[in-house]
Amino acid sequence: MTTTAPSDVRPDPPRSSDDGSLTPFGYRQELRRSLGRYASFAAGFSFISVLTTVFQFFAFGYAFGGPVFFWTWPAVLVGQLTVAACFAELAARYPLSGAIYQWSSRLSNLSFGWFAGWIMVIGQIVVVAAAALALQTVLPAIWSGFQLVGDDPAPTSPDGAANAAVLGVVLLVLTTLVNVVDNRVMSVINRVGVTAEIIGAVLIIVLLFTHSERSPGITFHTGEGGSGLFGALMVGSFTAAYVLIGFDSAGEMSEETHHPRRTAPRTILTALGAAGLLGGLIVLGGLLAAPSLTDGHLGVDGLSYVLTSSLGDGVGRALLADVVVAVAVATLAIQTAACRMLFSMARDGRLPFSRRLARVNPRTGVPSVPALTVGVLAAALLLLDFASPEAFLAIGTTCIVMLYLAYAMVTGPMLVRRLRGEFTADGTDETGAPLFSLGRWGVPVNAIALVYGLLMSVDLAWPRAAVYDPGGGHWYFQWFTVLFLASTLIAGAAYRAYGAYRARTAVALVAAPASYT
Repeated sequence: MTTTAPSDVRPDPPRSSDDGSLTPFGYRQELRRSLGRYASFAAGFSFISVLTTVFQFFAFGYAFGGPVFFWTWPAVLVGQLTVAACFAELAARYPLSGAIYQWSSRLSNLSFGWFAGWIMVIGQIVVVAAAALALQTVLPAIWSGFQLVGDDPAPTSPDGAANAAVLGVVLLVLTTLVNVVDNRVMSVINRVGVTAEIIGAVLIIVLLFTHSERSPGITFHTGEGGSGLFGALMVGSFTAAYVLIGFDSAGEMSEETHHPRRTAPRTILTALGAAGLLGGLIVLGGLLAAPSLTDGHLGVDGLSYVLTSSLGDGVGRALLADVVVAVAVATLAIQTAACRMLFSMARDGRLPFSRRLARVNPRTGVPSVPALTVGVLAAALLLLDFASPEAFLAIGTTCIVMLYLAYAMVTGPMLVRRLRGEFTADGTDETGAPLFSLGRWGVPVNAIALVYGLLMSVDLAWPRAAVYDPGGGHWYFQWFTVLFLASTLIAGAAYRAYGAYRARTAVALVAAPASYT
C-alpha cells in the first residue's frame, strides 16, 4: 500500500539530489540526505538521552521504590528491545520520515495509521516539554543563580516548578532556532552533544563505582516507605519507561540518512542498547555511591545530590555541566523528530494547515513551520508548571503513555500481518544484502513487544493519587494522563469528521450543476 501525497500540498523540492529511493512510496526527495551512520545513531541516542532522563527521574523512582527500583531497568530494557527489533525490520522496509505514522498506515489502514501518527506527534510535543523541564534538576545544582524564581530548587516545589518552566522556555527558543537553520547544523550539534554525553556518562559511571559506599546487594531492598515489592516495581518502573523511549528517531530521520535501509535498523538497536547499558550502570552507581540512603536527599535531589556530595563540588558540577549539554541536545533531537512527523503527515494532506507544514525551505532543506509549531506548543505546556508542581510528573508520565500507545499501534498490526503470513523477509538493502529480519523469532518477539507495551501503558496511566496528586486537591492531575489521552482522541476524531464533512460537501457542490441540466 502506498500513500501518495495530494499534489496541492506538495512544496517545491529544495536543491537536493534525488536518488529515487522514495519513488516506490509516491514521494520525491525533499529533505537533504546528509546524515551518516553515526549521525543516525546520534538521532536515536540523543532522544533517549540517558543523562537527561536518568537525572530527571532517578529521585522519583527511588522515592517510590527504594533501591529495588533498579531491577525495573533490565526488565523495561528487555521489553523495549523487542519493540526496537520490530521497528528495525520496518525501518528497513519503509525508510520514511514520520515512521510511526507511515509504518502503522502500511500495516493496517490509513485511518488507523492516522490516529497512530496523531497520538505520536502529540506525545512527542509533550516529550519536548518534559525534556526541557530537566534543566531544573541540574542547573540550580551547578549555580544557585540559575534559580530565577523563588529559593527552593526542588522540581516538586512551587518555586522549582515555576523556575523549571522559565528555564525550559529559554531552551525551547534555542532549539527551535537550530531546527529552523539547517539540518546539517542540527546534525553537527547532535553528534558533538552525543559524543560529550557518552564520554560524560562513562566518567560518571567510573567515578560512582570508585566511590561506592555499599555493595550491590542493597538493590534487593525496597527501602523505608516502600509500598511492598510489587508496588515498588510498578511505580519505580516509571523511571526506566521514561528513559528508554525515542529509539525510533533513527527511523524518523530515514529520508535524511545515507543508505537508510541498511543504516537505520542497526542504529535503532545500537542506540537503545548503548543507552540501556549506560543508564543501568548510572542508576546502580548512584545507589552504591550515595552518602546515605535514608537521609531523604536521594528521593528529592536524586543524582545531582550524589555527584556533588560524593565527588566534591568541583568534579560534581563539571559533570553536571555535561548533563546540561545532554538536556539541550535531547530537547533538540526530540523536537526534530516531532517536526519530521508533522512534515510526513502534512505532505499527505492529513493535518490542519498541511500546505504550510509540508513546505520545505529550499535554502535550508528543512521544514521550518513544524519546528515553530512544536516549539510554541511545547512552551505552552510548560506553563502548567506555574499552576502546580504536580504538573512536572503529569507531563512526564503523559508523554510516555502516548508514545507507548503509538508504538503498540505499530506492533499490533504488525503481529496480525505476521500471523496471516503477509509479513515477509524479502528484499535487499542498498548494498544488496538481505533486509534486517527476525526470521522465525518474528512472531514471539512481536507478541512480547505488543503485550509489554499495552501492560506498561496501563501501569503508567493508572490514576494513583499517591503518585499524581500527593498533596490532594488536584483531581485533574491525578487523572491528567487519562484526560489528556481522551482529549487527544476526541480532538483527532473531530478533525477527521470535519475533514470527511468537507470532502462530502465538495463532492456535492461539484455534482450539483449536473442535477439541474
